[in-house]
Amino acid sequence: MTADAMDRSRFDHVPERIEGLVDLAFNLWWSWHPSARMLFKQVNAHAWKESRHNPVQMLQEIPEDYLRRAAQNREYLRRYDIIMERYQEYMARKNSWFTEEYATSRPFTVAYFSAEYGLHHSLPFYAGGLGFLAGDHLKECSDLGVPLVAVGFMYAAGYLHQHIGPDGSQMNVEERLNRDAAPITRVLDPSGKQIVLPVPHINLPISVAVWKVQVGRIPLYLLDTDIPENAPEHRSISHRLYSGNKEQRLLQEIVLGIGGRKVLSYLGVHYAGVHINEGHPAFALVERVRERVGEGQSFEDALAQVRGTTVFTTHTPVPAGTDIFPAEMIDRYFSTYYRCLGIERERFLALGAAPGDPGGNFNMTVFAMRMSAHHNAVSQRHGEVTRAMWQGIWPGLPEERVPIDVITNGVHLPTWLNDRMELLLDRYIGAVCPCWQMEHDCPVIWDLVDEIPDEELWDLHIWLKAKLINRIRERKRRTWAEHRDMPENIVAEGVLLNPTVLTIGFARRFSTYKRADLIFHDLERLKRIVNNRWRPVQIVFAGKAHPADVEGQQILQRIYSFARSPDFGGKIAFVEDYGEQVAQYLVHGVDLWLNNPLPPMEASGTSGMKAAINGVLNLSILDGWWIEGYNGRNGWAFGGEYIVGDRTAADANAIYELLEKEIVPLYYDTDMHGVPHGWVRAMKESIKSNAPQFCARRMVKEYVTHYYPKMLAAAGTPFSDLGNEE
Repeated sequence: MTADAMDRSRFDHVPERIEGLVDLAFNLWWSWHPSARMLFKQVNAHAWKESRHNPVQMLQEIPEDYLRRAAQNREYLRRYDIIMERYQEYMARKNSWFTEEYATSRPFTVAYFSAEYGLHHSLPFYAGGLGFLAGDHLKECSDLGVPLVAVGFMYAAGYLHQHIGPDGSQMNVEERLNRDAAPITRVLDPSGKQIVLPVPHINLPISVAVWKVQVGRIPLYLLDTDIPENAPEHRSISHRLYSGNKEQRLLQEIVLGIGGRKVLSYLGVHYAGVHINEGHPAFALVERVRERVGEGQSFEDALAQVRGTTVFTTHTPVPAGTDIFPAEMIDRYFSTYYRCLGIERERFLALGAAPGDPGGNFNMTVFAMRMSAHHNAVSQRHGEVTRAMWQGIWPGLPEERVPIDVITNGVHLPTWLNDRMELLLDRYIGAVCPCWQMEHDCPVIWDLVDEIPDEELWDLHIWLKAKLINRIRERKRRTWAEHRDMPENIVAEGVLLNPTVLTIGFARRFSTYKRADLIFHDLERLKRIVNNRWRPVQIVFAGKAHPADVEGQQILQRIYSFARSPDFGGKIAFVEDYGEQVAQYLVHGVDLWLNNPLPPMEASGTSGMKAAINGVLNLSILDGWWIEGYNGRNGWAFGGEYIVGDRTAADANAIYELLEKEIVPLYYDTDMHGVPHGWVRAMKESIKSNAPQFCARRMVKEYVTHYYPKMLAAAGTPFSDLGNEE
């Protein structure tokens, strides 16, 4: 499918000379190329802002006069021609890192399944870190030329905006996706109608409509059950991400896995292997087995082939984090399916039976482990935890030999590196290594960060912090004009923040184990730190609690009450409606990124990586990725010791000690021009040490080199240099 599947009549007012903007708007390539975003912004900055940086919506709504002026502006056209040529060259490129490193005897594709994708806020198909990890994976595969096709869900009614009430209570405001004002297109059949397919062999008639998002060179197909062909109670299957209703959740995972495989088959997408991101899409694997059984293979032979061609990435650090369904619920939808596989019910259910669980439940993580030969955790520490957690799946193997490897997560550098930071790095790194952005996973390149004068890096950082605070103030001015908030709420949401003050950021999902309120453990001590007359500190919080997480909402409400309190003088702020846009401002603009989950509950964590590559220092407990990232010079660490029982007081005290004795003094130790050279030295170390190690480029290359050759060899598609692989 091409962009011709969209309704082009909506864009008839776009002049022919710049009609390439329409095609560009429907490819998220623009979302990680600042120069491409500027093409839309330069048509009209106000329209770009009002559309919330959504070029499809902007092009539909903007008056024709503005487009006509751009089409007649020589300077604009010069930029337009350069960017469009760059975009077209990118899309048509035959050579890439992948094609240079690997050659195959015949074309192949890897299918990537995930329940959520964080790509851009114009497509709210995400809940948090898992989704953005998947989105960054697709973008990096596009940049590297890795042959991938992705499958996910269309959550048309699933995105909840957060509004904080006067008492700090979280109110969830549903946003329904306007499909015709988003960078998404319908997938059409030969007759020009949108493709609608039944989910096969399940004891329930459910159909899915198919949509497509183009992520650079990677197609992402999204499944939608909100169509007339489905019964009213089934249309809502794809409405909301991670439904709290267990049966609804099972139906989602059936549709995603089995329906997703059906869609790829109908579209003629032939793939040699599958990569599933967490256990939610694991039914795609058993559908691959069923197809082979239908072609005459035995169940065991088909299972062996599917296992050999599957990679499973787990992000779950605790058994309670996996989806578990009662056996009778599985029977309700799979009783016919058992016969299609040629096996008894007990054999199927055994694939999802967790060791030590006598309740006859079906565990999706266990099922995914048994259905795949290649498994990985997402940090070194998470690997240790996961091997211990699932050792029973491989009885007789010692824990260290449990076949769960590690590929530590990384973030897509072009997406999360601030535009101005990129320009600064280009000026100093690019002067010596012009191709540094193509080789940004090479650590040696980043040593050139030391060439940046301290004053330049600090001036840029202060500008980014001021931009963050101005954005917070502007948003509050808008909501005050609309709702006439009480004065204490205005203060609570950041209007008194000061860009000259040491600013700590804490932004993530408000789950109990993340301990967002840990820093408030000793209120009097925190007040002394925050309200120090000569060396003050301010803290910006952001994040959502799940609608069903009462404890998480109570923590949020408690923090909001502190933000309202005059005792903190406006130095505690809570920014409502945390999402991808707010995250960008925060990871670019705060001075210090605070992370203090209860160990070992942090599988990896990526928000700290995003902050680190922008020169923001981390203050983090030694868990997840920070165990690998911390080197003693690029931030601060605590909590590495094992503590029996409640560790709240010890961890809070460690944070206070570091703030009082190291962090605050270092920040305020400035020269006559206000530059804290010691702090800037740590900023440079943060960028140098973390950017190449925790980028998605390194991550994707590890998946390709470590797993894909083995997986594709099992499918009969050997890499030419497969002999070099272990």
